[in-house]
Amino acid sequence: MNPDVQDLREKALTIHRRLCGVYGCPIPYFHSLDPLSELISSLLSHRTRNADSGRAFKALRARYGDWRAMMNAPTEEVEETIQGVTWPEQKAPRLQAVLHAIEERHGNLSLDFLGAMPVEEARAWLESIPGIGPKTSAAVLSFSKLRKAALPVDSHHHRVAQRTGLIPQSTAVGPSHAMLAALLPEDWDAQQVYDHHEIMMLHGQRCCFFKNPACERCAVLDLCPTGQGRMAGRRGVAPKPEMAPDLRSSRSRER
Repeated sequence: MNPDVQDLREKALTIHRRLCGVYGCPIPYFHSLDPLSELISSLLSHRTRNADSGRAFKALRARYGDWRAMMNAPTEEVEETIQGVTWPEQKAPRLQAVLHAIEERHGNLSLDFLGAMPVEEARAWLESIPGIGPKTSAAVLSFSKLRKAALPVDSHHHRVAQRTGLIPQSTAVGPSHAMLAALLPEDWDAQQVYDHHEIMMLHGQRCCFFKNPACERCAVLDLCPTGQGRMAGRRGVAPKPEMAPDLRSSRSRER
């Protein structure tokens, strides 16, 4: 194995262990939707606050008896139902087009069959449908009742990975999925992979902020070249990392 890759894998594991200590692993799954419903939820959530996408998802369920009814409903009606999300005029036809594609390719409006596929094969099947990218495919497999070992990367996770040097600063979110997944042990089960995403995301939400990250209380400061540079510029030296005592107080998913 390339020594540089091995070093990155060891660094990723060290970060994982420390952040698990801060945020408390294993982390409970935040819901248990069937994979098709998880796909709808994930597509709604793109560039949208969790509370708003959650309300839109509930509104769709309340208005339509099942996803087939939504697929065949007037697009303007679906757009009206999801008005609270970002770009409803784009998401309404996309949701319907994705559902039509699933039925055409699989012969049934269901994604339960993905449970019998290896993760990479299942992700490739999903991503072959226009409108489904790597984050959505991983979310469907990981967050749904399928509970498969797929690693999603959201903006918070991505930011922490860039700043700690697990991926180059120039790496976009899409390509980062394969790069970051390759740093995790191959024998990790779905819970461990899910935990890794959750703690990286939580760290981005609660400490490694987009603006003014709280480097002085970061548990992985000694592993973060970005944080060390910020602290050196602020005080001349980087202090030893500390675990913030209040970070364990809430483990609810901040979506």
